[in-house]
Amino acid sequence: MNVLGIIASGVAALFITVALARSARRVALRPHVPDEPGGRAPRAEALRRTGGATAVLGVGTATGVALWLGAADDAAGSVGGLLAGAGIVAALGLVHDLKPLWAALRLGVQIAAAILVVCLAGLSPAAGILAALWIVLVTNAFALLDHADGLLTAVGLVTAAGLLTCALVGGDPALALLPTTLVAGLAGFLLHTWHPARLRLGAAGAQFTGFALAASGALIQAAAPSGRAAWAALPALATVALADSALVLISRRRAARSPLRDADDHIAHRLRRVRVTVPGAAVLTALWAAVPVATGALVYAELLHPAFLLLPLAGTAAAVFALLRIPAHAPPRTGSSRTTSSGSTPPRTAAARRTEASDATIPAAASAPGAKGSAPGQGASAAARTAAGHPTVPPPPTGRPVAETASAAAERG
Repeated sequence: MNVLGIIASGVAALFITVALARSARRVALRPHVPDEPGGRAPRAEALRRTGGATAVLGVGTATGVALWLGAADDAAGSVGGLLAGAGIVAALGLVHDLKPLWAALRLGVQIAAAILVVCLAGLSPAAGILAALWIVLVTNAFALLDHADGLLTAVGLVTAAGLLTCALVGGDPALALLPTTLVAGLAGFLLHTWHPARLRLGAAGAQFTGFALAASGALIQAAAPSGRAAWAALPALATVALADSALVLISRRRAARSPLRDADDHIAHRLRRVRVTVPGAAVLTALWAAVPVATGALVYAELLHPAFLLLPLAGTAAAVFALLRIPAHAPPRTGSSRTTSSGSTPPRTAAARRTEASDATIPAAASAPGAKGSAPGQGASAAARTAAGHPTVPPPPTGRPVAETASAAAERG
């Protein structure tokens, strides 16, 4: 295995991704044609939405050339299957970006790609089934993190760095090829997807990133020496992605909503509710991910006892519980149903009470049934209003004295 070749592949992935992303960004932000409504061409918006394909091409090209040059001879089958499976789900995501596909179809393709990876890696049937299920679960968990500018890119960069460390420490550096190129590709794409994002990872980039991270973790765990606590250390690297999925599922179940219907109830959305900026949400989530990633890498390197993994897991559970207390949707604001923070109706002013009283009593008194001697057209005069919009008191009937009208009203009262 050529270590210099893996380093060179990382540098190549960085430069290819930066070059492709800059080209796509230049086209997406090109001045619009004057006769086009909306100020931007539809092709430019499509380029922004599918910008993650540039990262996929950068990482995939650098990894493929490194495999062709023999940078991972001792694990070429495993790395080649991993790259092929990630490319399949990336192609599916690109089609989904352009035309939405059914969830069942996407899930089926992801399962097929995961089976391809475990078969080419030569895992046993039991280990292969568990690895395939893990790959599909973590792929979708990471893909759900693509709900804010720079969030998935930052978390994926931290996670790929942890996988790279584990691969180098575990004695099988060939499996470090894809994490190396993924770190470089995400680093080159981060500036373009940072808030305000000029390009987006989209389904292609998000599913490629999630699949590459999940499959790399599964293969590194399968190739780990027997003395290492890989069974506990490597799953900890996906803590934040799984926490976001758990947060979404619990929140939507409480609200009796479909778990497949997208809504503003993810980690970054709830942080925005407490006035955290979009870049701040990405930085906080990346720092949150760095804690279990660093702990898992240290446990994998046998520098910490596996019991230390309980600390970031407990902190993550507490963070999810705290985020669940933040409302996922802002309460409706209407003039007739405003309430205070305690849920009670705010007190009305004296002017408002007088206006409501006049509106409720004056028309009723003017059109009270049973009034004798009402002149024709009195109903029309009762509905008359002043220039300010207030109802007017109709004059007494012409055939009846005012004193008699007052005494009759007193008797009725």
